[in-house]
Amino acid sequence: MDVLEAMRRRASTRAFVDRPVDRATIEAMLEAARWAPSGVDSQPWRVAVVTGDTKRRITEQLLAERVAGKPERPDYRYYPEHWDEPYKSRRVACGLALYRALDIGREDADRRLTAWNNNYSFFGAPTGLFFFIDRRMAQGSWVDMGMFIENVMLAALAYDLATCPQAALAEYPDIVRRLLDVPDTFALICGMALGYADAAAPVNNYRTAREPVANFTTWHE
Repeated sequence: MDVLEAMRRRASTRAFVDRPVDRATIEAMLEAARWAPSGVDSQPWRVAVVTGDTKRRITEQLLAERVAGKPERPDYRYYPEHWDEPYKSRRVACGLALYRALDIGREDADRRLTAWNNNYSFFGAPTGLFFFIDRRMAQGSWVDMGMFIENVMLAALAYDLATCPQAALAEYPDIVRRLLDVPDTFALICGMALGYADAAAPVNNYRTAREPVANFTTWHE
């Protein structure tokens, strides 16, 4: 698979088959991803790979906080407080496409909640990744982290693996840090589900629209 094909094929996968990913493959992915650019070669990424009992404990404790109605306490604000256009319409369209793929009606609150809570079980993926950054680093290093995380997802495709980057897994970062013995000096950026996609699951077969190049590009000569 060439680079352009990988960029077009990458998608957020929300249903996985019960097939483990071997450690050597994950190490090979990270070996490739580590060549991402970073300002002054600072390489600010820190990754925790979770499987088995550790992943299960994270799922249980995150879900318990959510079910108990505990307020989210992320290390940073991912979304704006108020959605304006064109972002508001894109957000709505994304949500409608997802729930349509899941065959969940707008008024079906119970099934919508179940679908959301699947975030905390990594959508059934056998492996989870967590991405941390030293709090001392500035905004530029967060840009570097984004490029590194994209590299991880593209590398996964080279091994026929699927991913889903998840802000939801960073809603209660203190729980994740405690279970993984990560010091509070590191902020949790996001989690990621990693595994083999369930090709038969309808939720994996929908795609959101992308703006044409002409809508976000200006040329200056």
